[in-house]
Amino acid sequence: MSRRPASTHREGLKAARLLMVLSSISPLFILWAIRGNSIIPDRWFIGFCAFMVLVPNTFLWLRIRTAKRQADKRELTVGTADDHRDHILVYLFAMLLPFYSEAIGTWRDISATLAALAFIVFLFWHLNLHYMNLVFAAFGYRVFTVSPPADGNPLTGRSRQAVITRRVSLASGDRIVAYRLSDTVYLEVEA
Repeated sequence: MSRRPASTHREGLKAARLLMVLSSISPLFILWAIRGNSIIPDRWFIGFCAFMVLVPNTFLWLRIRTAKRQADKRELTVGTADDHRDHILVYLFAMLLPFYSEAIGTWRDISATLAALAFIVFLFWHLNLHYMNLVFAAFGYRVFTVSPPADGNPLTGRSRQAVITRRVSLASGDRIVAYRLSDTVYLEVEA
């Protein structure tokens, strides 16, 4: 019987992370619903697209609401902070535009598109990019990757968190009280 090394960190809330990834790609389903499909009847295609928009975003809203209700907060101290506005641009150009322009006029095209989408969902989930969400950007939030300060303790400074905040910048030493959306994604408590 082999044991996992103690230094391995496993991200929890797997279902939450998956649904957050799906909520981040929901704009694609809005575009597909508008565009339509020549093979699948509109009521089924638009119904599927609506489901893929509503369910993950409702879950995200419920996750935020649950974290607030349960006061699932943590105080984070900023060592370094990296702004990820550029990730939204990469997200838009690398994912939304190619998938929207992809013709899905045959069953084979639909299968290939869904397989490619599954690969992207897996990568977003595996790489913890579940904080990429246009809804946050639309409401004026920014995403920062925050590393804790180096304090000589071998157990601190190892894990980074994504902090969703309305602040325009974060400085070293800033203390942030934030709700936990997943083990590595936090939403700053509004004052």
